[in-house]
Amino acid sequence: MKKAKLTKKQRKMRKLQKQAFKGQKLMYRSKFARSLTNGRSNRSLSGSLTLLICLFLLSLVMLFPVIFMVSNAFKPINELFIFPPKLFVIQPTLDNFFDLGELLADSLVPFTRYLFNTLFIVIVGAVGHIVLCSMAAFPLSKFRFPGSKLMSNLVVMSLMFSTAVTAVPNYVIMSYMGLVDTVWSVILPALSMSLGLFLMKNFMEQVPTALIDAASIDGATYFTMLWRIIMPAVKPAWVTLFIVAFQTMWGATGANFIYTENIKPMAAMLNQLSGSGVARTGVVAATSLVMFIVPVVLFIISQSNVLETMATSGIKE
Repeated sequence: MKKAKLTKKQRKMRKLQKQAFKGQKLMYRSKFARSLTNGRSNRSLSGSLTLLICLFLLSLVMLFPVIFMVSNAFKPINELFIFPPKLFVIQPTLDNFFDLGELLADSLVPFTRYLFNTLFIVIVGAVGHIVLCSMAAFPLSKFRFPGSKLMSNLVVMSLMFSTAVTAVPNYVIMSYMGLVDTVWSVILPALSMSLGLFLMKNFMEQVPTALIDAASIDGATYFTMLWRIIMPAVKPAWVTLFIVAFQTMWGATGANFIYTENIKPMAAMLNQLSGSGVARTGVVAATSLVMFIVPVVLFIISQSNVLETMATSGIKE
C-alpha cells in the first residue's frame, strides 16, 4: 500500500511542529541547566553538569583532611596506630577528650587563665588591626599627597615577606621596647600585618569619592567620613579582615616571645600537652579538633557578611 503524499501545506506544518518540539526541548534543557546554578548562568546542561561534578570532586579533596581530623579525635588509641590508617572511626569514644580534661585539671595554671590570655590577644589584636588598617587605608585610597604612590607600592612589596623573614626583626624591636615575655609582644606584630592594609585600601578605592565630597561640604571631619561613611560601605572587607586576624592569632603560640607560664595563650599550652610523646596521640587528636572548631564556627556565623557585595549607594562617578 502506497503512502499518501503530503501536500505542500502539510509538509510545512510538520516542519513547523518539529521545530517547535525541538525548541521546547532546548528550552526545558536550558531551564534545568539554569536551575543548577540558581538562574545565574546561561551555560548548557552538559557544561553545568561538568562544572558541578568537578566542584564536587574538589570539595571531597578539601574535606578529606577535615573528616580525617574529626574521625581521629574520636578514635581509641589502638585505632590511631592502625596501618594503613582508616578514614572513619570504627569504635568511637570520648576517652581522648576525657584525657585532655584530666591534663587541664592537673595543670599548675588554670585553663581559664589560658583562655583569658587567648581571648585578650585575639580580640585586642583583631580589633586593633582593623582600626589601624582602616585609618591608614583611608588617606592612601582617597587622597593624593607626596609619597602616597610610593607608600602603596611598599605595602604591596611587603606582602612578599613571610613571618619567618620578619621573626628576628620583630624580636629585636620587642626586646628594645622591653615587651618580651608580655602578651603585647604577640599583639603588636599582628597589628602591622600588611595584608589588612592592602585589603582595606582596595575596598575603599571602590567607594565613590562623591560621598566624601558631599560629607566635606556638610562639614564632616575626616574621622566622621571614615567611621560613618567609609566603614559601613566596606563592611565585607573588615569582617573578612577580622576573621583572618582572628585565625592568625588564635593559633599563635608566642613561643618566641612569651616564657612565663601564666601569660601563655591556649595554643601554647595545648602544644605542650601534644609534645608528651606517643602516649598522648589521642590527646593531640582531640586538641587539634578543639583548636579547629572555634575559627570554623566564627566563619559560619559571619559568612553572610563576608560574601555580601560592597554597598556603593548606587552612585557612579
